[in-house]
Amino acid sequence: MAKKENTPKSTTKPAAKDKKPVSKPTAVILNAVEPYSLFTDFDIGLFRSGTHYKLYEKFGAHVVTYKGVVGTYFAVWAPNATYVSVIANFNGWSRGSHPLLVRWDGSGIWEGYIPNIGDGETYKYYIKSSTGEDLEKSDPFALRWEEPPRTASIVTHTYFEWQDTEWMKVRRNHNALNKPWSVYEVHFGSWARGLEDPDEFLSYREMARKMVPYVKEMGFTHVEFMPLMEHPFYPSWGYQIVGFFAASTRYGKPQDLMYLIEEFHKAGIGVILDWVPSHFPGDAHGLYNFDGTHLYEHADVRKGFHPDWKSYIFNYGRNEVRAFLISNALFWLDRYHIDGLRVDAVASMLYLDYSRKHGEWEPNIYGGNHNLEAISLLKEFNETVYSYFPDVQTIAEESTSFTGVSYPTFKGGLGFGMKWMMGWMNDTLKYFKEDPINRKYHHGQITFSTIYAFTENFMLPLSHDEVVYGKKSLLRKMPGDDWQQFANLRLLYSYMFTHPGTKLLFMGAEFGQSEEWDFRKSLDWHLLEYAPHQGIQETVKALNHLYVNEPGLHEKNFSWDGFEWIDGGNADDSILVYSRKGYDAKNELVIILNMTPVTRHNYRIGVPYAGTWEEIFNSDAKHFWGAGLINTGKLKTEEVEWQWKKNSVVLTLPPLGAVVLKRV
Repeated sequence: MAKKENTPKSTTKPAAKDKKPVSKPTAVILNAVEPYSLFTDFDIGLFRSGTHYKLYEKFGAHVVTYKGVVGTYFAVWAPNATYVSVIANFNGWSRGSHPLLVRWDGSGIWEGYIPNIGDGETYKYYIKSSTGEDLEKSDPFALRWEEPPRTASIVTHTYFEWQDTEWMKVRRNHNALNKPWSVYEVHFGSWARGLEDPDEFLSYREMARKMVPYVKEMGFTHVEFMPLMEHPFYPSWGYQIVGFFAASTRYGKPQDLMYLIEEFHKAGIGVILDWVPSHFPGDAHGLYNFDGTHLYEHADVRKGFHPDWKSYIFNYGRNEVRAFLISNALFWLDRYHIDGLRVDAVASMLYLDYSRKHGEWEPNIYGGNHNLEAISLLKEFNETVYSYFPDVQTIAEESTSFTGVSYPTFKGGLGFGMKWMMGWMNDTLKYFKEDPINRKYHHGQITFSTIYAFTENFMLPLSHDEVVYGKKSLLRKMPGDDWQQFANLRLLYSYMFTHPGTKLLFMGAEFGQSEEWDFRKSLDWHLLEYAPHQGIQETVKALNHLYVNEPGLHEKNFSWDGFEWIDGGNADDSILVYSRKGYDAKNELVIILNMTPVTRHNYRIGVPYAGTWEEIFNSDAKHFWGAGLINTGKLKTEEVEWQWKKNSVVLTLPPLGAVVLKRV
């Protein structure tokens, strides 16, 4: 936990260059706070019942005109405080000059209006706890923070003249569950750095110029950003959030991030944001011990402290905290036009004994290990999101066999749109790490996923977690020499893109990053000077094109009748043959995967229909840096019954290669 900080002496300049801050008093003015409120009695009732889902319109700092004077209204929840004041640049960080007024209704809200204070002002709240503790806290609802390591909040707004109307009108079609979802996962600070200074971050607007055309060219349908909410501790990758309503100032202003999102939308690309309701850090200026009590976190350490991340867990049973979290989710969808939320660490929320030993957790009222309050929150979160924004999706990072994560709540599920298929990821990577000569002994590992592939709406993730902490890059997980490693990686991606479910690939994997991901530096873009890496990039580009343009690969993403084994039992040869189906039978594809470096000539496979078939993808093509063992021309079926099919074709299977056939 961070040490308490001394009263800050901030030198931050106004946030908005296009709007000059209003004039500010040069001397401390006692009792300058005037009674004023954005809350109605109805708002208070909703807040206290946990059903106010737009708290960001009420809490925080809002520039308003009151009695003909422009000033700022401040509101903060601190029910156990005995005194709350605004400390800021304009009053020399004096604790006694601008006290807020506590509402009479018992809501615990302190509020007030300060004239002649506007955009760009830095501030915090001074809170005197009921035990006499002196606290200086940043605003939980601040829309902008100082750039780390400074920690003050900044008065600002989220007004932006959006120009993505066309996308917003039709995004329901792009985000539907029967549409292709090929997600490019990005850590913003390490995708690329400044050319002259490798330690210099690219801004949101610089990313708009560089990343948007790249993602478009690669054919990804969505981009997913690891958390962009304000997180003072950069090595947390964004997962130790302190400013839940603020886009990280490291990369620019709120409107700069909005511009980036708008540019993605103009390019026809959806934007997903990682959202972290599972925990928060214990920084002295943050949510922890906010008013001298366990206000946001659960007071019971068995429920309120996360042993893995040494952070604090929200009190999911407290109405006001539930409203805070759901309001935060809606905020990003509302103000930033986000197309989806990927919810981090859902498993840690669902189970009371997650990462805890015997005696370190307390069973629920029924004697079980499910966190009933967290489950209730997740259901309410999903119901609310889809109620307000029916054209977005929520995605759960959930690693257990918890039933119904992506089932609707009216069917007893949690209500997510999709769930990460962690079992597929683990089994697949274990299989591909095996030397091909041994793969026949692990055949069940690569076929097992289809037994449960349709029990949830699964997304197949090859995420950042698989390329850090000594796990090696995806390329270097592959066995064999350089040629085999690159061929295996092309084969892995071919398997992924033809397997049922939506797709997610972490940045750098699309060109065969050699080293593990390092959040402290840029990806190794120079590798694209070399043909093997160009080949991986072209493979991913071609697979994205195939996935998006072939209905058989996405129309029945989550339905058992969209997949059929033709031959899943050939362990000796380590060959898989299966078909993918869309709504129209003519769109059915046949996929053949050769998991060994042995070329298979005159290899016969059964096909669903008689007629002429054509190879539409081959991972061994020369422009993928393969050997060029492709099947040219048309493949005419023969009336030879094979693999339980009445018709079959004969073709060449390239070594460590994937072939996709379509009827013409």
